Amino acid sequence: MSETQFFPEGSLVAVLTCEPIDRSLDYKAPEGGVETGAFVAVPLGPRKVLGCVWGAGRGAFDLSKARAISEVLDVAPMREEMRVFLERVAAYTVTPMSSMLRLATRAPGLMTPPSKRKIYRRGEGRPTRETEARGRVIEVLEEYGGLAFTLKELAEQAGVGTSVVKGLVPMGVVREEEAPRDLPYPRLDPTRAGKELTDAQAQVSTTLREAVAAEAYSTTLLKGVTGSGKTEVYLEAVAECLAKGRQALVLLPEIALTAEFLTRVEQRFGAKPAEWHSGVTMTERRRVWKMVGEGGAQMVIGARSALYLPFQNLGLIVVDEEHDQSYKQEDGVLYSARDMAVMRASLCSAAVILASATPSLETWANVEAGKYRRLDLESRFGPAVMPDMHALDMREERLPATRFISEGLAKAVEKRIERGEQSLLFLNRRGYAPVTICRACGYQIACDHCDARMVEHRFLKRLMCHQCGETKPMPDACPSCQVEGRLAPVGPGVERLAEEVRERFPEAKLAVLSSDLFGSARALKEAINEIAQGDTEIVIGTQLVAKGHNFPNLTLVGVIDADLGLQGSDLRAAERTFQLMRQVAGRAGRAEKKGTALLQTYQPEHPVIRAILSGDEEGFWRAEAAERKAAGVPPYGRMAGIILSGPDLAQVMDVANALARRKAPLTQIGAQLFGPAPAPIARVRGRHRVRLLIKAEKTAPLQGAISAWVGQIKLPGAVRLQIDIDPQSFW
Repeated sequence: MSETQFFPEGSLVAVLTCEPIDRSLDYKAPEGGVETGAFVAVPLGPRKVLGCVWGAGRGAFDLSKARAISEVLDVAPMREEMRVFLERVAAYTVTPMSSMLRLATRAPGLMTPPSKRKIYRRGEGRPTRETEARGRVIEVLEEYGGLAFTLKELAEQAGVGTSVVKGLVPMGVVREEEAPRDLPYPRLDPTRAGKELTDAQAQVSTTLREAVAAEAYSTTLLKGVTGSGKTEVYLEAVAECLAKGRQALVLLPEIALTAEFLTRVEQRFGAKPAEWHSGVTMTERRRVWKMVGEGGAQMVIGARSALYLPFQNLGLIVVDEEHDQSYKQEDGVLYSARDMAVMRASLCSAAVILASATPSLETWANVEAGKYRRLDLESRFGPAVMPDMHALDMREERLPATRFISEGLAKAVEKRIERGEQSLLFLNRRGYAPVTICRACGYQIACDHCDARMVEHRFLKRLMCHQCGETKPMPDACPSCQVEGRLAPVGPGVERLAEEVRERFPEAKLAVLSSDLFGSARALKEAINEIAQGDTEIVIGTQLVAKGHNFPNLTLVGVIDADLGLQGSDLRAAERTFQLMRQVAGRAGRAEKKGTALLQTYQPEHPVIRAILSGDEEGFWRAEAAERKAAGVPPYGRMAGIILSGPDLAQVMDVANALARRKAPLTQIGAQLFGPAPAPIARVRGRHRVRLLIKAEKTAPLQGAISAWVGQIKLPGAVRLQIDIDPQSFW
């Protein structure tokens, strides 16, 4: 792609839009001309749509019919490195460029001219009269912690009319302010003193600072045991980045982690950074997007999509908990934020820090191959030490079918209650029970729209499909045979475990941490804060609790079903189980008191369970790497998943079979094609799903072959085709 160039008025330019069109469109440059990268509004049919000038027009038509660009928007143009980045991600993931531009412009009102507008925040007053509607407005304002709303946005969030919001202004309950649409963020001070580091931390910090100061591309794995102070160490690298006048991006895998992290950043730099995730208002999203592009935001804390913000001078990307599955986008543009972070940094001479206690095998292999540097923090910060880990052999237990806590684990919990310490019981299953079966006829209640069993959520008194989100009331009678009183839950979920805990420890204060039990990110953050303050004796949680939380008084972790992740045919099953168990165990003993982790298992001799207990991480990675290398699968081979879906199964299978018959472009690069076969979850939201899997050598030109292969078939209107390069899941 050519460098930035200026196009005078009337010359033909190519404009890429966010509309689902597989090419750029030609327009005439407006009065005053336009440069490459400029964001513009262009006419498309009767509408005006957002676009970006991508280069010179092709002009393969009657130039007199070309329409002119309507307006050049008052936002920073897209930098050349960002345009190259979007093109490379598109090529790697086999994604249309229109979808990439849509991903890079996910902020509202970009075509709205800058102006003053009224914004609304929480005031200090109380309403003269309490009503349900007023209460909802206050709840929303407090939930978003002082962020500003427009009148329409606040009314919609609270589910009230705008008059309710305006009525709270004279009482001082809501503050109405005139403000520019988008303001820069408070300046962060990199010269403020950070926390005192240990010698080991200081040594690692110095190396990371040097990498950032070099202002050249590098990727470093920061591997530190849980509680070793990885965050404090990489914040020193952020300080170096800010001191150089460059911008920093820190990606976190979970919104619930941002509250504690923001506090740490504010303590270190004297102000809060910009936030980019689903928990911020649309007004704030627009502000972040514009300020990042203008240099008015020095640091962004965000979810994976923050990688596509228009940074002006990006100098550092930190991917915290880099092994986490949530960094893989599973709908829309299918990409790995970890891998794309490395790509983006290479284009803008930035440093990357991949931080984890249990790195992904991909990252471990890149270190072994010499592509990434590795720095280790081998001990916990301060007096804390790593927990003792033991297996509880469930084959020796005589538990009834309705009980899931072994006697050994129960006694360990009792000891913690007596000592005033906390216990965590971990089970990676939301809801009450994964299956509800009729004991009269054997029917299992399934989703009407998906090939999945509905999960009972007893707290909500409903059945829920974890694929499409469909819910329905728990029936009294079997939907199949109509017999009443014979529906029974099978298997445990966290809600059922909570029921058992209440019976076993009736006096203990209990908290259940599961994403579906909290209506908002703020409510979840408050629950986590309460646990950290020591207000809870027993915590029951899903994998949500494994992600970086610090509970100082937690000294016991009990894993209810350590074998759960080992089931199935996922090639990453062993790796994920190892990571999850080590991360969960790492919640124990993070302060002065030593912790213990107990794993309930029916397979104590399984190699993964043995590796978890022994702590021989390097041995585990070497064995896992050898297996993957022998099988020629990632990271030592390449894979791509093709998912076809549609309302008519026969039609979807016809398309899949037609593709399978025309596999010559794949065989020419030595790739193997498996399938077609019904996906493990064969129907979601009423659409039948069929999968094909491609396996190729590491160096094979896979994307080009796939493009040529799928290009042979014209899809029927109702059939969708999704290409997943480097699939992380196979459902």
